[in-house]
Amino acid sequence: MAQWWRSAAGHLQTVAASRCSSSVFRRNHYHTIQAIPRECTGSKVSARDRMQGRIPAVLFFQSLLEKNPDGRSESKKHLLTVEKKQIKAILDSVDAPSFCSTRFPLQIRAGSGSSHLVESGTVLPIKIHRDKESGQILNLVFVWAEDGMKLKVDVPVIFKGEDVCPGIQKGGILNKIRPSLKYLGPSEHIPSNVVVDVSNLDIEDRIFMRDIEVHPSLKLISKNENMPICKVVPTCLGNREPIVE
Repeated sequence: MAQWWRSAAGHLQTVAASRCSSSVFRRNHYHTIQAIPRECTGSKVSARDRMQGRIPAVLFFQSLLEKNPDGRSESKKHLLTVEKKQIKAILDSVDAPSFCSTRFPLQIRAGSGSSHLVESGTVLPIKIHRDKESGQILNLVFVWAEDGMKLKVDVPVIFKGEDVCPGIQKGGILNKIRPSLKYLGPSEHIPSNVVVDVSNLDIEDRIFMRDIEVHPSLKLISKNENMPICKVVPTCLGNREPIVE
């Protein structure tokens, strides 16, 4: 078995992008996700796994999602199950929106309770499938996220300073236009979230995507970097749907 996985602003407002992806990763080392292989698939098998306290999961290279066949990796998918209790504990300790933009170590054991390590590496959760009615996690999707691997990731935007924002204190409302930003770059430099400081915004002030500072290796995937992330609007506009400019 291959061993690759082991080696391998000018704005009045203060805009801070979280550059703590590596430190977050270090803090989450104690969250090493434990997985075991599953040989069979299907709704009945998945239902049985869930009854046993496990969540079906799949792991592959993100390139498998490329529309162009030439860009896809030849690596096969890994069909796994993970412990429901552990995933719940991780979700309780990591901000829920940041779960799918945070890397975690993963170990694949030969079986439940086995000490035999089949494979290990660093992964990024990219999708949580939930039951629409109960909210129960039905399955998880992971991609390999070793250092140097370029990934496309939706990074959640966190707004801070609303409690002291002058525009809000004057009766305005913060229109949160973009809940996330998509970046392409080495997995180790992708932040778990982007923090946008709105503490100096007055009414009609806005912060644009171009104002966000991240690691220089990251590329913002957007047709127009001049689109605003947020804007303080007068109360008469605050009850309307988000204004996309």
